[in-house]
Amino acid sequence: FQSRSFQPDFVPRDPNAKPKRYKYPAFYDPYGPRPPPSDKIIQLAEKIAALPTAERNQIGPALNERTRHPRMQQISVEGIGMSSQGGTAGATKTEEKKAEKTAFDVKLEKFDTAAKIKIIKEVRTFTSLGLKEAKELVEKAPVVLKQGITKEEANGIIEKLKAVGGTAVMER
Repeated sequence: FQSRSFQPDFVPRDPNAKPKRYKYPAFYDPYGPRPPPSDKIIQLAEKIAALPTAERNQIGPALNERTRHPRMQQISVEGIGMSSQGGTAGATKTEEKKAEKTAFDVKLEKFDTAAKIKIIKEVRTFTSLGLKEAKELVEKAPVVLKQGITKEEANGIIEKLKAVGGTAVMER
């Protein structure tokens, strides 16, 4: 049995010493200190703050549209079985589906090799793909370009692809 006071590196604590107080930051930032914003950003912030509330509320959707952020799609919870009559609810849902289809897919059948670049550019406008991904997708033709869209949107995409030299069809 050996006491700690006999170890050579042991320094006894001063019994009258007060515990150390550490100063913690007001909030924790895992990325460390950031550089101050540029003058351009400060001017933008001042302009935005000076706008009326109605116009300020339009900034978010306009930025999302401009930067082409994908919209979050709602997840359907109809078939999850929240009700006690699970079998009958599923049967009525399939009958409704057969009655009217609302979601369509756009499929690129073929395209002119001379218009390949134009097709790739057009595919990038209505998908959120990068240049490399869009090129690979177009080269795999026939391929589904976009799924679960409305009939009007699908017709618009098909018209645009026909205009630049591609052949696209709408699938149910």
